[in-house]
Amino acid sequence: MIFLQLLWVYLKIGLFGFGGGYAMLSLIQADVVDNYKWITLQEFTDIVAISQMTPGPIGINSATYIGYTAVHNAGYSEWVSMLGSCLTTFAVCLPSFILVLVISYYYSKFKNNRYVAAAFLGLRPATVGLIAAAALLLMNSENFIDYKSFLIFGAAFILTWKFKVHPILMILLAGVAGLILYW
Repeated sequence: MIFLQLLWVYLKIGLFGFGGGYAMLSLIQADVVDNYKWITLQEFTDIVAISQMTPGPIGINSATYIGYTAVHNAGYSEWVSMLGSCLTTFAVCLPSFILVLVISYYYSKFKNNRYVAAAFLGLRPATVGLIAAAALLLMNSENFIDYKSFLIFGAAFILTWKFKVHPILMILLAGVAGLILYW
């Protein structure tokens, strides 16, 4: 039963997740954490953090991790949980793949149509709103932000912006700073 629910949820997220992975986060949290309670808010926050650090789009990475975790939390073995991660990854990608195929076929014919242009203009603010909603959803009691977090953020911002430190090195440095400051 969980596999059908995961399939439905991630097909829906893939279909309505305009604006990419960050815009999908609020949709994912609403279904996965709040509605079905497959994972806890802390697990969701951890998955988002891991998804940001690993290569690839955050929406697909989080779908993969959540599929595994949800099936594992339901009591299935690790092998069956891997099927859950494959299912959610496939389900979140399928609607976008089909939409891109259809849109690319018709876009060249209708790109100068004023209704199509107006529809794309309307999607822009909705996308910004979904990304802002994702940021606000991650600001909760599980993610307590203290002065140490602001110190790491400030240092990371200055090092990447001013001194052009490579992002991978910055992730490692932030991890070391976190170990030092929070241990």
